[in-house]
Amino acid sequence: MTQIADIMQTAPVIPVIVVDEVEHAVPLARALVAGGLRVLEVTLRTPAALDAIKAMKQVEGAIVGAGTVANQQDLTNAIDAGSEFIVSPGLTETLGKAAISEGIPFLPGIANAGDIMRGLDLGLTHFKFFPAMAAGGLPALKALAAPFGQCRFCPTGGITLENAPDWLAFDPVLCVGGSWVAPRGAVDEAEVEKIAREAAALGS
Repeated sequence: MTQIADIMQTAPVIPVIVVDEVEHAVPLARALVAGGLRVLEVTLRTPAALDAIKAMKQVEGAIVGAGTVANQQDLTNAIDAGSEFIVSPGLTETLGKAAISEGIPFLPGIANAGDIMRGLDLGLTHFKFFPAMAAGGLPALKALAAPFGQCRFCPTGGITLENAPDWLAFDPVLCVGGSWVAPRGAVDEAEVEKIAREAAALGS
């Protein structure tokens, strides 16, 4: 089984995607993958999200997962749609146990030490630091990570092309989540591929 650690190390940036129209899904996925960003997090924030996941799965090379998974029903729906990994904004014991029992790679959101300890109790060591900038930015994550040397992170929320290198330079950060690489609406594939290529180069 693919582990969340492998998914997080596929590319330096995981696009955080909001799809309003299903027909935008495949062109967006195609452009992102062509630009080197293969891991695609489709947030369950719109009615089109689950159908978008199903559609993006058809793009060769794409690793498609669901974000904004907040409860067991979201989890079930996301898995039924073919999600290959699950990202949640926070961590509850109920959702954590459900994701673990499904055997699906799971990246829960954390914002403080209590969240991390809850995750560790469940056997989880890889977390989304969210909302990264609003929760104190890189200094906050450095302070949080210090007592938890076994943990690895994907900061998401307020990450940009400009500040991503600072986050990625911190060893416990395996990747960042960013919405700047996946604009909403109709897709200019050449433009998105160019933005994705810039983001993918952050890992070199």
